[in-house]
Amino acid sequence: MTNLDVPAPAPVDLEGDLASLRGDCARMAPHWAAPDRVAARPVPPSLIHGVTVPPRSARLLDAMSDYGD
Repeated sequence: MTNLDVPAPAPVDLEGDLASLRGDCARMAPHWAAPDRVAARPVPPSLIHGVTVPPRSARLLDAMSDYGD
């Protein structure tokens, strides 16, 4: 059996104010890496395959009105 050394969680300040929340966020921000912005390109329908919809679900969606006729 392995003895895992788990650090204690940071104390939670449930009575904190907005300033303490902003301070917490500012301390955490350097630990988060923002990905480079990648523009999503549309996928041609010919590349979409292997998706199946059960007939019962298709009937349910077909019976729904679009935006409340």
